[in-house]
Order: sequence, then C-alpha cells, then structure tokens
Amino acid sequence: MAPRRLAALAPLAVLLLLSSCLAAAPATAQQSSSIGDTVVFWGRNKAEGSLREACDTGLYNTVIISFLSAFGRGSYKLDLSGHPVVPVGGDIKYCQSKGKTVLLAIGGQGGEYYLPSSQAAADLDDYLWNAFLGGGRSGVARPFGDAVVNGIDFFIDQGATEHYDELARLLHGHSNGGVMLTATARCVFPDQRLQAALATGLFSRIHVKLFNDGRCTWGRRESLEKWAAAYPDSRIFVGIVASPEADRDTYMSHKDLYFDVLQFINKLPNYGGIMVWNRYWDKKTGYINGDVF
Repeated sequence: MAPRRLAALAPLAVLLLLSSCLAAAPATAQQSSSIGDTVVFWGRNKAEGSLREACDTGLYNTVIISFLSAFGRGSYKLDLSGHPVVPVGGDIKYCQSKGKTVLLAIGGQGGEYYLPSSQAAADLDDYLWNAFLGGGRSGVARPFGDAVVNGIDFFIDQGATEHYDELARLLHGHSNGGVMLTATARCVFPDQRLQAALATGLFSRIHVKLFNDGRCTWGRRESLEKWAAAYPDSRIFVGIVASPEADRDTYMSHKDLYFDVLQFINKLPNYGGIMVWNRYWDKKTGYINGDVF
C-alpha cells in the first residue's frame, strides 16, 4: 500500500483502537463488561421517569432510591423530589424480579439528619427495619408497602461522625447479615464521616464520589487506589456525574474516564464498577449507554 494511503488511514486506526477500549461491552448492564457493574441514584428529579423505567433500560445493575433525608430528631422524611410514593413499592418488586438490586440511601447532600446518641442510632435502625426492610411493626408506616429493599446506602455528607458504626452493626444484625450495606463516600481518603462505620468491615460496596468536591479534579486514580487498598473486602465503585451540568469542574468525558481512571482501576482485585449520579442526568445525556461502554 502506498505511504500516502497508510498516512491517511492512521487517524482512523487510532480512533478504532480507542473505541475498542470504550465500546467493547455488550449493550446491557446484565452482561459483563470492562466497566463492571453499574449503579445509579434515582429519586432526584421527577423528570427522570419512574423507578421501573430506570430498570427497564437494562443499563443498571443496582438502583439506589434517594433519600431518607431526615432522621435523628425523632421524625423521618423520605424525599423523592416530587415522585409519587405509592407506585414505588410495585416498581421495587418489578426491578428485583428483573435481577436488579434496589437500595435505600440515607442522608444526602441536604436535609436534616444526624445521630446524636446511641439511642438515636437504635431508633433509626428500628425505623429502617420496620418501614423499608424485612420487619413490620404496628405503628410504623411502610411507604413502599410490603416491598422490601435489599439494603441501605450510607450517604452521609454532612453533620457529625458519631454512631454510624453502631447503626451499621445493628442493621447487619438483622436476618443473619441479610441486610446489604453500602456507603457513598467523598473522593479524598479517608472520609471522616464514614470512617468509623467502614471500619466495621460490614460494607460490601463503597461508591467513591469523584464529584462535588474541587479536590477531585486531580489525583483521582491515586485516591481510588487508596480506597481499594484500605478496604480490600469491599468492592470499590467509581462515582461520576453523567452531565457537565451536574458538576462542570469534575465531569469526565468517556475518553477522560477511561484514560485517567478506568484503565488502571479496573485491574484492581476489588474494583466493582461505575456509580453514576444520577438517573435524571443520565437519561438526559445517555452517558451510561451500551453503545458507548
């Protein structure tokens, strides 16, 4: 082939090589891929569609309902950003019938929550068990009816650090450890608010947020490697935003995500996959898309 012809084909060869790295995965999250499992937060914008719709996309292995945004003061608040609560129970059962894991996140980026005492931790455990998990007690309403979420995600982004380790142990004590515990942590290691809870060793997953923190614009790989090394028995998930509108400073294109993070992190023995914030932005941009990943 003539040298001029080879030169013309060189850029195409580079693009094909890159696309093979980014698009080698099958079209659904049920199948294995180089990015591992995919977790999405749902409940942050009514325009994102229903929980059932999110599960029907086939893009996510786990959906986290967010948030139980108030606790610790004797009252509780479930904030689903305007979504009607009644249909959610049926959607939970539907998603689980499709092999999806459905979790409930406590805390969040706003809200009124803290655990001022051991008693507050015990009260929250009792409420979660009877309102959302496998319990059921007279006087405790179940917002999702008889649907049972698979576990609880600790998304503790404000307030004091105390007593979350006690809450984790109490939740784990139900059903012989059948309550799945995960944590969504800030990218900079360690996350002081979750450090004691994570030290219990009871968390099967840690979603490390590479967003909403200016310190996450550099050292992403190093931070994730620290998380993975510190918690070898927990699966580590790379937390990203699905749109620059969500966080322009820390948003990563697919190319940056692969070359800056994934090509290194997905080789770690406890790498778990991607956590995407959130369903609304992902629906709008198509970031987690089988044709891309």
